[in-house]
Amino acid sequence: MLTTATMNRVVGAALEEDAPWGDVTSTTLLPADATATADLVAREPGVFSGGEVFAAAFRLTDATLDIDLHVGDGDEFAAGDVLASVSGSARSVLTAERVGLNFTQRMSGIATLTAAYVAAIEGTGARIADTRKTTPGLRAFERHAVESGGGHNHRYSLSEAVMAKDNHLAVLTRSGLDLATALREALSRLPHTTHVVVEVDRLDQIPAVLDGGAHTVLLDNFSLDDLRAGVALISGRATVEASGGVNLDTVGDIARTGVDVISVGALTHSARALDLGLDLRID
Repeated sequence: MLTTATMNRVVGAALEEDAPWGDVTSTTLLPADATATADLVAREPGVFSGGEVFAAAFRLTDATLDIDLHVGDGDEFAAGDVLASVSGSARSVLTAERVGLNFTQRMSGIATLTAAYVAAIEGTGARIADTRKTTPGLRAFERHAVESGGGHNHRYSLSEAVMAKDNHLAVLTRSGLDLATALREALSRLPHTTHVVVEVDRLDQIPAVLDGGAHTVLLDNFSLDDLRAGVALISGRATVEASGGVNLDTVGDIARTGVDVISVGALTHSARALDLGLDLRID
């Protein structure tokens, strides 16, 4: 969840990074009493995300600035739409401009890409989820953007759920431990609310995972035929998640195999920033 405290901390650090000793250009060239209004304008269509983050960049720079958000996170917009407006000290507006744009362009790009994935699986019953393949320090922002686009969040961190992946299973195998037994012993030590996910890359691994009591079985890089076989084998005894080889061309077919969740790292690691601009109107 993107909390106000997290937003202010990260945006504040970004402002300090961008103007550690102030904005020397604005403070030396512009009159102290100059005022302006700036409009956040879409250069292309998309789905909006990061409105409060955009506002925070200006508010933390100068609390006297007036900030109006004309659309909400998750709203679709067209090229040319005015998404927000900021008015007040011209110096302050120009100092916060780049930080505000950087966050909003990035978050709206993620929301727009996520919305495309969600649209591609409409009517299947599956859901699109993100992964931990996020920009270090910006996970809360990028995960919020995924939600803005209609997607869902996976576990937030390593502390939130058990997720045994291929490397964990390799260590278990080398240690001579039986997977089903190891899972049952882990579940006996965990709080009853802790979710357990196990990733497999072959159909013959599924019975042991189910026997061990996993709540979700993640089918990684399975063919469409094997995804269908995996869904049939699991038969409602656990949530079925698919990952690997997912893109906008393949996600619809993957969803139609009957899986419950499709996790897509590209939502956060490959989304391009949307083209938004800040157009200044001199008062």
